[in-house]
Amino acid sequence: MPAKLPVSPAKEPFPLLNVDAPDNTTPSSASQHGAVRRSGWTSEGNGALATSLAHLSGVDMAAGNNKKHDLSRDKRLSKRRKARSLVRRVKQFTTRHTWILPLAIALVVLSGYAAYPSESNPLSHFIFLSYRLPLAADADPDASPQYGKGLWDIAFVVFYTVVLTFTREFFMQEVFRPLARFAGLRSRSKQARFMEQMYTALYFGVLGPAGLYVMSKTPVWFYNTRGMYENFPHKTHLAIVKFYYLFEAAYWAQQAVVLMLGMEKPRKDFRELVGHHIVSLSLIALSYRFHFTYIGIAVYTTHDISDFFLATSKSLNYVDGPLMGPYYFTFMCAWVYLRHYLNLRIIYSLFTEFKTVGPYELNWETEQYKCTISFVITLALLAALQALNLFWLYFIVRIAYRFVVHNVAKDERSDGEEDTEFEDSPKDGEASVAEKQALLDSKADAATTAAASPLAANGNTKVNGAAAKK
Repeated sequence: MPAKLPVSPAKEPFPLLNVDAPDNTTPSSASQHGAVRRSGWTSEGNGALATSLAHLSGVDMAAGNNKKHDLSRDKRLSKRRKARSLVRRVKQFTTRHTWILPLAIALVVLSGYAAYPSESNPLSHFIFLSYRLPLAADADPDASPQYGKGLWDIAFVVFYTVVLTFTREFFMQEVFRPLARFAGLRSRSKQARFMEQMYTALYFGVLGPAGLYVMSKTPVWFYNTRGMYENFPHKTHLAIVKFYYLFEAAYWAQQAVVLMLGMEKPRKDFRELVGHHIVSLSLIALSYRFHFTYIGIAVYTTHDISDFFLATSKSLNYVDGPLMGPYYFTFMCAWVYLRHYLNLRIIYSLFTEFKTVGPYELNWETEQYKCTISFVITLALLAALQALNLFWLYFIVRIAYRFVVHNVAKDERSDGEEDTEFEDSPKDGEASVAEKQALLDSKADAATTAAASPLAANGNTKVNGAAAKK
């Protein structure tokens, strides 16, 4: 009999799937026992898939980071554009309204004093008079206090120079420019001249009568030349006298700033005007320092009142007023009387009373400065001022002659004024100065944005290219 083969236990044709089997098995053919091993992925294949997923995840993260970087850059650019826009608007506003800056400075000083309102506050010297002297023991308690002189007076002059700069720009732009347009002046040059003369008339219309009132409180009332030298030196003054003198000094300092900054269009007599300012400021400073303030008050009032008539006559000429002829004659009379007759009397008193009335010596300890040196300096400055006034008198008489003979009232010093004028409102198709400036600023912003955008674009392209290569 043939031998029987051994019987093996029964096996399932398709064994159950072992879920606990590892995933790193390899596919193979049937074994020698006929059993079939499970199929699976190799460890190399599993690693490649993980690497690809990690690479894609890294690309996505890089792209997200680039987007965040671009957003933050856009935010920074937006903040910068907003800051530049704000600064530009402030600059344009302060350029258009030039009275803003001096007003801000004055308000800062006033606020600093208001925070601590006391004489020990240094800012009080900028706002109020310094060096108040105590009353004598036997003095009348109702007597007005006297004020001395010192370096803090410079602070007072500086502060009120700023205040007068504000008042000048404010009245010219907010009051007199609309008045010039109402009067029919359309060119910028004529408007500027009209505004300058109207402000001058306003200032001297107030300070001229004020100067006469102050003079009435001194021994030099109505140009008494002897009172200029009696009881010399005049080291102390009433508050109203000192305030008037220093306030006038602030005005002429402010006019010097206007001249140096070129805020007024130069005329043909620009050199003579510069010389006039130098002489005036020298007279003011030296007369205050060396106690010749009574001479200064007399010179102040003669020039202030005549300047009022000069400014108003010019204003009438600009608007072609019907009273131009009679008023110009009144101005000529005031000019000759105040600037020539009275000032020549003051110069004459230097020869007749300067040496004989009051002490005449140089003593630095007692501050006696009425001497030969001060005589020469005072005479030289007053003579130079008189020479300049005679120079302008020539033009005044010439204008009057042409007005009477040829019926032409024109200031020859302003030749060329019409050549550079331009209309206040732009012509059709033309942009105003402010509009052109705004257009240039917008182009500058666009250029900045365009310059920043290619950088961001190039950065994104490099990142995406690197991802593609990987």
